Amino acid sequence: MNSPIRTRRDGGIFEVIIDRPKANAIDLATSREMGLIFQGFRDDPDLRVAILTGTGEKFFCAGWDLKAAADGDAVDGDYGVGGFGGLQELRHLNKPVICAVNGICCGGGLEIALSADLILAATHATFALPEIRSGTVADAASIKLPKRIPYHIAMDMLLTGRWLDCTEAHRWGFVNEIVAADQLMDRAWQLARLLESGPPLVYAAIKEIVREAEGEPFQTVMNKVTKRQLATVDALYASDDQKEGARAFAEKRDPIWKGK
Repeated sequence: MNSPIRTRRDGGIFEVIIDRPKANAIDLATSREMGLIFQGFRDDPDLRVAILTGTGEKFFCAGWDLKAAADGDAVDGDYGVGGFGGLQELRHLNKPVICAVNGICCGGGLEIALSADLILAATHATFALPEIRSGTVADAASIKLPKRIPYHIAMDMLLTGRWLDCTEAHRWGFVNEIVAADQLMDRAWQLARLLESGPPLVYAAIKEIVREAEGEPFQTVMNKVTKRQLATVDALYASDDQKEGARAFAEKRDPIWKGK
């Protein structure tokens, strides 16, 4: 039986492709597999950045597989190590993730996309949270979306399930770039190459600081940073890379990052 998730790696870049025609919907087994895949990405010191996309041209991901639910998959079942889609609850993921939205991105698919650090959208991509029509709640989106875009726009999406095209999604700020469909993956890989060449210890510190700041007052997080109470910040300040950055700046050359 073919895996519903395809992967490939090129240097420090790891590409993850949801491959479950027709809608790239995710059942419990697929979610658990995605969790193991992203856990492996997190723990592999040779991998620097991930790209997540879907197969085909119509769907990025339609979210929760309602057919599997009708056949017995429980909505509160075991989604695996990273929660639904393997990404949104994966702890200590301190590497950049790019989501390349190649079509319809709705429900849990949108929640997965919101778990990425950067979102690129094809010109035909559309976005929605239609959970209300199936009698359930977009739980992760209810937590995340009002923090990412204006409250009233988020509530409009959650309460009405209405669809946004890529232009509106970009206007409200949860899409970074709109790209022609035939150029989407080229742009995703171009961006991944840029991130691959950057300082991995700095990226890790940025991601941990941002996570801490979600639930703590400004000064509390600043104190954790300045007192080196965050593991990634402590590792960065004690690293050869931190010294290399200063040397490279003084010598007017590009730094050579080693991740240590």
